[in-house]
Amino acid sequence: MPFVLQKRYSTRLRKIILRSKVSKYGLFSGASLGAAFLMANSSIGPGFLTQTTVFTQQLMASFGFVILVSFLLDIGAQLNTWRILTVSELRAQDLSNKLLPGLGYLIAALIVMGGFTFNIANIAGCGLGVNVLTGLSFQSGAIISCIAALLLFWIREMDKMLDNFTRIAGTAKIILTLVIAISSHPPVLQALHHTFVPETLSTQAIVTIVGGTVGGYITFSGAHRLLDAGIKGKENIKQVNKSAISGIVISGLMRFILFFAVLGVLTQGAVLDHDNPPASVFRFAAGEFGFKVFGIVLWSAAISSVIGAAYTSVSFLKTFHPLLVKHERLCISIFIIISTLVFVFIGKPRQLLLLAGMVNGLILPLALAVLLIASTKSRLMNGYQHPRWMQMAGWIVVLVMGWMGSVAIVEWMKG
Repeated sequence: MPFVLQKRYSTRLRKIILRSKVSKYGLFSGASLGAAFLMANSSIGPGFLTQTTVFTQQLMASFGFVILVSFLLDIGAQLNTWRILTVSELRAQDLSNKLLPGLGYLIAALIVMGGFTFNIANIAGCGLGVNVLTGLSFQSGAIISCIAALLLFWIREMDKMLDNFTRIAGTAKIILTLVIAISSHPPVLQALHHTFVPETLSTQAIVTIVGGTVGGYITFSGAHRLLDAGIKGKENIKQVNKSAISGIVISGLMRFILFFAVLGVLTQGAVLDHDNPPASVFRFAAGEFGFKVFGIVLWSAAISSVIGAAYTSVSFLKTFHPLLVKHERLCISIFIIISTLVFVFIGKPRQLLLLAGMVNGLILPLALAVLLIASTKSRLMNGYQHPRWMQMAGWIVVLVMGWMGSVAIVEWMKG
């Protein structure tokens, strides 16, 4: 073969190989983008809808500043968490146990308890979504949704199902909520102005929003998904970074869109229903059509959060014993079924969604501090040196969230 042809052939071959690597591990690959959407969908649940609506009602346009601050804290927390775990090639509980024997069990217990608390609320959200769409009781809607989630997890190729379902559900939520936001005619310039120059501030709002976005189990969901997909090691740092940032951008975009929708109807004089404020927003903006859209958004938000909470909570337990790995689907199913039974027989705790966000906001600084300490141990990080600027950013998140979380809990207990 002539030299020129050999050169062209080898150049084309390298391009094909490069494309195949990007397809397998890049930002828009199934697992990488799926991890971003799994994390984002885990955060965009019933609590997300309720928290955003309630705090917009309290702070009006200044809530944009809360979203902005939360976004920066989320980036600092998630970039550190995903990078440390994927480079160490260990799940959070295993890395913690190697740092200090027994510490991983404590972290796992806190994460699973937070995930279980959120999952009861997620199941309740599923029931409410079905009720809006069909008129069935909350309990019946919860049971139907439980069965749907179980069927999804028992599909043979569960990993592909997670990636595809989370992308479809996440995209649908954003598009439908955007339609409502446009219909509500929000004061965009005013909102953007107060996003950078707020009139009022709320520590509780920041802690709750950060806790509801990357607190507790949520930030680990995407990192553990990447590990399950084999995307790990120093050679995949760029893909991990892109996936981590994409997850925060997706959830942040949805938060801003919902914020605009709520602000729009409030500036028009809407009075929101105390028991179900997000539904009032959609109904005021687009009538009965908007109310049905809310049902779709709520159900897709809730069912994807059920999947994310169950998958991630079990991922914190399965490495403790070989039987848990072998029967992962069964463990996930039991987690979902128990969450459903608690809701059906006990009911939905009224303040659960807001409290769960604050509690997960307190878990975040503890778990992140453990990972940052572990990142300084060469024996745990396969010779990788975690950048100093990321260490500093991570410790800022730990200190800010630790202080704000304590203040928020004290304020909440005072009433």
